[in-house]
Amino acid sequence: MNTRETVEAFNEAFGRHDVDAVMSLMTDDCLFENTLPPPDGERHHGQADVRKFWETFFTGTPQARFETEELVVAGDRAVVRWRFDWGTGHVRGIDLFKVRNGKVSEKLSYVKG
Repeated sequence: MNTRETVEAFNEAFGRHDVDAVMSLMTDDCLFENTLPPPDGERHHGQADVRKFWETFFTGTPQARFETEELVVAGDRAVVRWRFDWGTGHVRGIDLFKVRNGKVSEKLSYVKG
């Protein structure tokens, strides 16, 4: 899979809250940076740590919905501009992705606020 296909598949799995599919699209040494707490967010590294975060996130926000507003790809990097809606409100932000061998190796999230 190329970078665009990988990020699109990741976002589709994420939209379904399918942790197994999301993690199958992430490298063993994956890095995820959350938007919270300010100012720098939390860092999660490796399959087990990132999986635990997604499981907690989706359990805590079962109505969570992300909408991709724009996807820009440059080589092994992608920028996704998104809107996150949790039912009683929303925020907008971006994710910076790095893809290696058809899997997400980095997902760094930033939010307007």
